[in-house]
Amino acid sequence: MKSPSPVISLEQLAGCLLVKFHGIQVAASSHAMILNEANYPPVYYIPREDIDEKYFARTDHTSYCPYKGDANYFSLQVPGHEGANAVWTYENPKVSVAPIRDYVAFYPDQVKFEVIKADA
Repeated sequence: MKSPSPVISLEQLAGCLLVKFHGIQVAASSHAMILNEANYPPVYYIPREDIDEKYFARTDHTSYCPYKGDANYFSLQVPGHEGANAVWTYENPKVSVAPIRDYVAFYPDQVKFEVIKADA
């Protein structure tokens, strides 16, 4: 018996999301999305245009999700620290999650998130 696919939903984050790696801001976006998938914790996705590319280094690491597609990875690099494969992106996502194309997500144990509410 084939198992049911997880429910995936995307919503726009209200406000601005700041992402810091060892105290250095590596991304800031007022266009972040939240991806909710089955029983997993919510994941923030940020447009690649809102990252500071000087801290990102593409790696050869890849993974596959049957619901989202093939993921490519980046390591975060700031003076004195590296987060290997701390960031992923779906450059050619499945149609059901097409809005995450050109967005990146971060492992929450590698970075610190701060949400600045829109009405703040």
